[in-house]
Amino acid sequence: MANVTDLICYPVKGCAGTSMSDALLTPAGLAHDRSFMVISEDGIFRTQRRDPRLALIRPAVSTDGTRLTLDSADGTGSFGTLCVDVTTSAPRRDVDLFGAAFQGIDQGDEAAAWLSEVLGTPSRLVRVPPEHDRVTDGWIPGRSGYADSGAVHLLSRASLTLLNQRMAERGAPTLSMNRFRPNIVVDGHDGPGGQGEGHEVRDRDSGGDWAALPNAEDRARRVTIGDAELGFAKLAVRCAVTLVEQEAGERRGPEPLRTLASYRRAASGGVVFGAKFSVITPGKLSVGDEVVVQEWGDA
Repeated sequence: MANVTDLICYPVKGCAGTSMSDALLTPAGLAHDRSFMVISEDGIFRTQRRDPRLALIRPAVSTDGTRLTLDSADGTGSFGTLCVDVTTSAPRRDVDLFGAAFQGIDQGDEAAAWLSEVLGTPSRLVRVPPEHDRVTDGWIPGRSGYADSGAVHLLSRASLTLLNQRMAERGAPTLSMNRFRPNIVVDGHDGPGGQGEGHEVRDRDSGGDWAALPNAEDRARRVTIGDAELGFAKLAVRCAVTLVEQEAGERRGPEPLRTLASYRRAASGGVVFGAKFSVITPGKLSVGDEVVVQEWGDA
């Protein structure tokens, strides 16, 4: 049986995530996920690709979304904790996300000053406006806040286990799940075929142990978790963010991209690991929920 073993929300794009036992899945992903974004003074989004210290910022947003807390895990304690009231009525400003133009609601000078000090570069914080209606592409299109390319990123522990095995064979240290910043982590028991690569995926009618097989999420097309349903959008193309050690806020290289390139190179270019999903039916998710694949497709 495949089950949810972790739910992680990233309220501020590029910053640290928060593990939860329960989460509300909205049409744009987990509630509050990537609903805030750090930008430069000219409106261009900040990312760990260029600003790895974003990983040291630990955001927490109240359940109703009206209060945001920012804390720094840099180890010095010199930045303190910032709590701000979230505004949705301030004037909109233009923001740039991968060259696409969107709107953001500036969250004020106090948040801007705190972020600028932590990151060491002038920065501001914006929130998605209530009227934000971004459509993301994919096999099943969906909606999203400020996430890179899809509402929900799902990754199995079996996929990470195989990657770490291959890295160990190269003499590279193993990595934790947070290097890949998933929203939903799934795991399953070993089926008759174990965790060997290429073993036939088994659906719910023959054991439901698909999550014990590395990279089986590549082929999941429609997934139900509780009363919620997800639809496959695309494979997750990995970038330099995976080179950032999340606990240190520093870029390390060249792993895991070097090892992924040896067996996870996509025909369209880049390396892939995990899958992005769109929300078909919103609902409540909980750690321990069964993850059932209703439809399979080709890898």
